[in-house]
Amino acid sequence: MNRTSDDHAERSPCSPNSASPGADFLQLNIGDAPTGGRSDWLARQLRLAISDGRLPVGSKLPATRVLAADLRVSRGVVTEAYQRLTEDGQVVGRGRAGTVVVAAPLTAPAPIPADPPPPPPPTAPFLAPPGPDVFDALRTAPARIDLSPGMPDLAAFPRAAWLRAERAVLRDAPASDLGYGDPRGAPALRRAVANWLARNRGIRADPDEILIVAGTAQALGLIAQVLQRHVPQRHALSAIAVEDPGSLGARQHLRYWGLETPPVPVDDQGIRVDALRASGARAVMLTPAHQFPTGVVLGGRRRRELLHWAATEDGLIIEDDYDAEHRYDRPPVPALRAMLAEHVCYAGSVSKLLAPALRVGWLLPPPRHLDAFVDAKRFADLGNAVLPQHVLAGLMESGELERRLRLLRTRHRRRRDAMIAAIRTHLPGAVVHGAAAGLHLTLTFQGPTATPRTDASSADVAHADVSDTNVSDTNVSDTNLSDTDLAAAALAAGVKVHPLSWHTQRPHPPGLVLGYASSSPAAITEGVSVIGEALRRL
Repeated sequence: MNRTSDDHAERSPCSPNSASPGADFLQLNIGDAPTGGRSDWLARQLRLAISDGRLPVGSKLPATRVLAADLRVSRGVVTEAYQRLTEDGQVVGRGRAGTVVVAAPLTAPAPIPADPPPPPPPTAPFLAPPGPDVFDALRTAPARIDLSPGMPDLAAFPRAAWLRAERAVLRDAPASDLGYGDPRGAPALRRAVANWLARNRGIRADPDEILIVAGTAQALGLIAQVLQRHVPQRHALSAIAVEDPGSLGARQHLRYWGLETPPVPVDDQGIRVDALRASGARAVMLTPAHQFPTGVVLGGRRRRELLHWAATEDGLIIEDDYDAEHRYDRPPVPALRAMLAEHVCYAGSVSKLLAPALRVGWLLPPPRHLDAFVDAKRFADLGNAVLPQHVLAGLMESGELERRLRLLRTRHRRRRDAMIAAIRTHLPGAVVHGAAAGLHLTLTFQGPTATPRTDASSADVAHADVSDTNVSDTNVSDTNLSDTDLAAAALAAGVKVHPLSWHTQRPHPPGLVLGYASSSPAAITEGVSVIGEALRRL
């Protein structure tokens, strides 16, 4: 191959046209070395980096030829410095594997405080009202069995299918796909989401109306910003009404962005629209297809009342469609977005379909707010990472996601049935709510004068043998029970759950919220048994 003299000069470490002498590695600058002592200087810099932790044991030093070229010195200078560290026993040459740090100087241990702080008790998440980090604290608390709600079966993540789709994307994607993209999201995923929503949720949406976001958490942040800052001042909001009971996490996100969250009660038909009107709120967030945490489906009459409220009061409905695909004993429920797009801001994600770690969701704002939402997304992060979007689009368009959903429904049904059977055996005084769909059950413990019953939202729609297991007929518990004490006792015995009181703002019977999707039937049975034993000890 022909090479010009200019090309040769550019590649020479001593060329006057090459970069200034210095290495990105440890920010070494050969200009700091004394004349005639460059090897000593380099050896000292390497020893210092090893001793202060910048080069920990196991880290690899640059090849002598590469570092010599970066510093614009002879290779012998670097070789001599490496040899001195080898003689000290701090590095070792491993042939083609390079030169590796194998030992660091001993340093004096940090003084031990006279009175080291005691570790937090295992029940710490339940010792005070839930703060912003309560879910992090519960997530990291040690436990044998995790029955926390909101977690899908992570062991069932389709690794092989994801890997195949990822390889196809890396093989076929043009170089332009690696640049900055549309802040709304990759067109391929927006098309796939539009098709998914049309097939599974009855929503007709143009891909240009869809924003790809980092899960529902980011969707709530964008909603809060737009409704407070990017609408005419007379329309700006200071509050979004929420269901009660309702998700503590969603409430925390809205409050972080400066919004108040007035509670609106939920009964066996869903949110009470009369109470919503009385609250004076101009926006409401709700989970109509499977209310969290009660599992209630928003009834037909309530839907009409809610949509009439939105149309006549210029109200905004924020529809969190967090797990509507997971249903077992009831027909599908159409999304509110499909009925009144002008007043519904729809949010969904793959956190319950695949894994929360993917941080991929979608948002359909009302058409009048679309541009403001695109701006908010643009200045939040310029758009989600593009390559995972293309992988997910491939899974959705190939039918892999629907196949996975069918598999999960069968698996989740077995786990739900195992939990209901265990509750019937070990918690006979509990009333089960929301058994017909979702990834969790809610239990409530009624007062001593209450009549044991089956929750209406489950009985009306559940399969006959499931509704029978919901009926409790003995040992109805006392309402003096503290559900946080029960959750703390369960955690102390190795089982994680949510107390229902975390998800309420108004007085409510004590209860627990139990997830079943991520645990085996055997673990579910054991976990409920532990809860029953903890309840008897309180």
